[in-house]
Amino acid sequence: MSVRLRLLAATILVILAPAGVMAQSFSALRGSTPLDQEGQAPALTPEQNTSVREPRNYPEQPPVIPHAIEGYEISLRANKCLSCHARTRVQESQAPMVSITHFFDRDGQALASISPRRYFCTQCHVPQHTVRAPVENDFVDIDTLLSRAAPGGRR
Repeated sequence: MSVRLRLLAATILVILAPAGVMAQSFSALRGSTPLDQEGQAPALTPEQNTSVREPRNYPEQPPVIPHAIEGYEISLRANKCLSCHARTRVQESQAPMVSITHFFDRDGQALASISPRRYFCTQCHVPQHTVRAPVENDFVDIDTLLSRAAPGGRR
């Protein structure tokens, strides 16, 4: 009987232990707010507003938006981004032109204007804020990784 009781206790411990570990990992981001309650939202930080282009961290990464876009309308009726980044406006605005990849449809056919699936810029491109990372991060960009690798050696 005592072996059965110990086995049952061990089983319960194995089942419940991960729940305790998970609750601890959530509390680092949630603060002291219990899981069944909604905590106070953090204050919004101002958007960076510069003309400096940010480096990309991996191949094919959409460029980030280096300037403030608060109040920009991007809807079916209007796209404020195109007032500077459209092919016809870049000479006047000195902004980078929308990538040529935005002028192809899903079948690879070239279009005269921006593809509808690429029209809503903030689906991929995001403005930047200066904030502290909410969790530890050891991300290393691809160029740094490649520069560390010895030719023919272990990567």
